[in-house]
Amino acid sequence: MNSHIRYKGYEVAPAAQQLPNGLFAANLTIENARHSQGRSYSFDALDYFFEEEHALAYAFRWGRMWIDQQQ
Repeated sequence: MNSHIRYKGYEVAPAAQQLPNGLFAANLTIENARHSQGRSYSFDALDYFFEEEHALAYAFRWGRMWIDQQQ
């Protein structure tokens, strides 16, 4: 399951990747929508979760904190 949100001029796209052991890796892509180059940042396996929804929620939170630190 993948979702996108816009936060402070960035496109935040978390993803939960199910691993062979049954856990879900919290992955994240952040794109700066303000610049014409569309600079993109990818973060893989931020942490691991038993539930897909928890992995997505964590990636959303992590992304918002990362963006706040950039500004």
